[in-house]
Amino acid sequence: MEKMVLSSKTREAQSPTEKWMRYLGFPGGILLFLLVLYLPAGAGLSGAAQTGTACFALALVWWVTEPFPTYVTSLILMFLLLVTRTSPAKPIMDVLGMEVIWLNLLAFILSSMLVKTRLAKRMALWLIIKFGRKASWALLAFVILQLALSPLIPATAARCVMTLPLIIVVGTIYGSTEQTPNNFGKNLLLLNLAGISVLTSVTMTGSSANLVAVGFIQSMTGHRVYYMDWMIAGAPIAILTMLIMWFLGRKFIFPIAPEDQFPKVEGGLELVERQHKAMGGFSFQEKKALVIFGVVLFLWMTDIFHMRWFGVEISAPFAALVGAVLVLFPRYGVLQWSEADIPWHLLIFSAGAYAGGLALEDTGAAEWGVRTLFGGMNLRSIPFGAAFTIIMAVMMYSHLLTTSKTVRTIILIPIIITMSKALGWDPVSMALPAALCIDWVVGLPISGKPNVILFSTNQYTVGENFKFGMATCTVGMVLLVLSAATWFHWIGITPSFWAMPQ
Repeated sequence: MEKMVLSSKTREAQSPTEKWMRYLGFPGGILLFLLVLYLPAGAGLSGAAQTGTACFALALVWWVTEPFPTYVTSLILMFLLLVTRTSPAKPIMDVLGMEVIWLNLLAFILSSMLVKTRLAKRMALWLIIKFGRKASWALLAFVILQLALSPLIPATAARCVMTLPLIIVVGTIYGSTEQTPNNFGKNLLLLNLAGISVLTSVTMTGSSANLVAVGFIQSMTGHRVYYMDWMIAGAPIAILTMLIMWFLGRKFIFPIAPEDQFPKVEGGLELVERQHKAMGGFSFQEKKALVIFGVVLFLWMTDIFHMRWFGVEISAPFAALVGAVLVLFPRYGVLQWSEADIPWHLLIFSAGAYAGGLALEDTGAAEWGVRTLFGGMNLRSIPFGAAFTIIMAVMMYSHLLTTSKTVRTIILIPIIITMSKALGWDPVSMALPAALCIDWVVGLPISGKPNVILFSTNQYTVGENFKFGMATCTVGMVLLVLSAATWFHWIGITPSFWAMPQ
């Protein structure tokens, strides 16, 4: 765990199909660029919108197929937006100064602190010791563990790598190995896969894609989504989904046999106990890390009260900035700058994504995308609840088509916002619930980095992954639709479920 690295290099191709996609993606992106660029005038796009769409289409193909690292594609996109006169230089460069870019950077500094001080490891070991003596409670312990880590480590691959050793040890204790997998192991691995992804939507800092969505909502609607706004909306759905899947998985999807309900290796949990005992008491560095992160979490969770308390609003980036200053403070901090594992490639990728997404909005290309995507649907003739269900389904299951959460976000969130405005609905009523679906990438082993990591244990098949993942997404869909009619309406996010477009 101490050697776990938060940032990562470009993902290697996992199959012959992915390798061919990378070979074909380069010419495919150029071909799509030329096709969109030279669409006939009757397509309904202005000149700037057409060139912006062509640039974005090229970047999209390259982001998905990855003939180049994603950050290189983002840099190419920013250059193309300039030379095609889609956007002036200043707006393109200004994206690096956006709040969400800074929040990404600062959150990874805080994450590095938790890894170096071993505070995250101590928490993980403690939970397994407390809950690991019966199958159902051992599974629940990992749900609690992933819930606890989700606001602390804003990288799903990082959380997966951190907890994988514990997952393998506990699976072995219950008789599930690569050679002899059983239903306990399938539940353990797939429940963790779901937990790593789904519980990322509990807080807006759980994923960089969440921050991208929040940035679009603020820049395109003028509505600021506070940390607690997101948490109040997203946490109940994510947590309830995981509790339902904890029950459905072990009872119906992969029923655990009676002989697998208890540890099979006598004294197996002593392995975990010895690791925990070897850590000793809380070190001074751990205590400092706990205090620092506690301060940041307090500021994040109380942002709606800051003006009343302090006379100034401390936004999420500035709360993280306070933490980063304490972490890096000479002599009294926890980290040296060289020890902060900051994924600069992710920040550059996000900057290019923002530049492209905002260019689509400014030129009217996003509105054109709405008409193209939803042109066959007469959304003006159906109530809000029906349109909400259709749009959430598109957002929820679209992860089967692309492995990038950020790419899905920058394509769909601006379109959803623009469409909501055109129909006369508050765009937040659609965009915020849609943003809660971004992280639910659980359908296939190639849908996300944690999926690939956990699938490499060879304890479940692609079909079993799809079965559990689709059940998870469907449970989430049902809860989202029910929330639109009840919880979201009560807290002022959605209108009446039966309201008609204006």
